[in-house]
Amino acid sequence: MADKYGHSPRDPRRLWLAFTWSMKGLRAAWLYESSFRLEVCLAVLLLPLGVTLGESGPERALLVTSVLLVLTMELLNSAIEAVIERYGPEHHELAGRAKDMGSAAVFVAMIGTAATWLLVLAG
Repeated sequence: MADKYGHSPRDPRRLWLAFTWSMKGLRAAWLYESSFRLEVCLAVLLLPLGVTLGESGPERALLVTSVLLVLTMELLNSAIEAVIERYGPEHHELAGRAKDMGSAAVFVAMIGTAATWLLVLAG
């Protein structure tokens, strides 16, 4: 049965396409974004540590999810930057503002990760 927009439910083929597009995005981020590569390297260290150091399921979930949130914000920031760069290298106030806000989102996620780890591990 279609939804109100006429879209049919996703079948396995469509799910596979969505998965391949996601992998394509991760690959592009890895190839073209040095910040993403650095954050993935940190995540490779922090994710197992979060699972090990968390004393309960909720603590482990907080430690792991906070790290994944940084990667998510970096992917979104990279997407914003790619769209802005698509329109040319000339400076525009709104483009600069959008890029700065994307960077700030990554920064806030990093602060949240640090706060989460400190609160969970100190508690």
